Amino acid sequence: MILIADSGSTKTDWICLDSNKNIVFDTQTQGLNPQILNYNNIEQRIVNNFELYQKRKDITHLYFYGAGCGTEVPRKLIKKVFESIFENSRIIVKEDTYAAVYSTVTVGSKSIVSILGTGSNCTYYDGADIVQKITSMGYVLMDDASGNYYGRQMLKDYFFNKMPPEIALKFSKEYKLDPNIVKDTIYKKPNPQAYLATFAKFLIDNKNNNYCLNLINKGISLFIINQIEQYEDCKKIPLHFIGSIAYYLKDELQEALNKRDMIVGSILKKPKDGLILYHKELIK
Repeated sequence: MILIADSGSTKTDWICLDSNKNIVFDTQTQGLNPQILNYNNIEQRIVNNFELYQKRKDITHLYFYGAGCGTEVPRKLIKKVFESIFENSRIIVKEDTYAAVYSTVTVGSKSIVSILGTGSNCTYYDGADIVQKITSMGYVLMDDASGNYYGRQMLKDYFFNKMPPEIALKFSKEYKLDPNIVKDTIYKKPNPQAYLATFAKFLIDNKNNNYCLNLINKGISLFIINQIEQYEDCKKIPLHFIGSIAYYLKDELQEALNKRDMIVGSILKKPKDGLILYHKELIK
């Protein structure tokens, strides 16, 4: 059996296929970002899942696509965890952009594929392989237009008294904004970017408000300038997007891209269905 995992910082989708290409189980765990979680955190999130633990010795191939797996050190860490749990399996670990590419592009067709979810990134597919111009530096330095970017900006505006009063009041009623709780969650607990991303729902729900819409457009503009426009032919090839932020803000995203004469491809919430089809082709 093969096991496929698409992991962000918030959650991980797992799909198991048998040798006849049938789905054995489809389950979910918390996110498994090795840049922010240690060995024990990752291990516990896996073994506490009934399906994964029960079938762990039956897995022959594990294909893991995850946020935080773009550099060697975190990639080695999470692979070591997998090797201890799925002891009979061949382990393949790649960053989450590969999942986005495999689920959206046609082999041989050049594309730019971006992820806008809890975090954000962008990659170029030259028709045969992935070309990465930007080294991922994590949520503090990067992640424009992501859930955690928007959450961070809203919290800053709220505590700097830059948020319009009517929005600030609504915001404070929807979330626990006690400074001690906010600081403790961001600076002392695991997965701070997932916590920050929870505030993005408020932005999406209130995007008809000028403050919210301006913040949305600012993030999208920064992402296009800092990520997409790194590639010289960005106005000549399709731009595909994966992730909840891209999906729920697709109208604003499409408008920003159209203004720049860019070609909008597919905008999907999750790469899961495309990943299943891609890996079914690998089963002989």
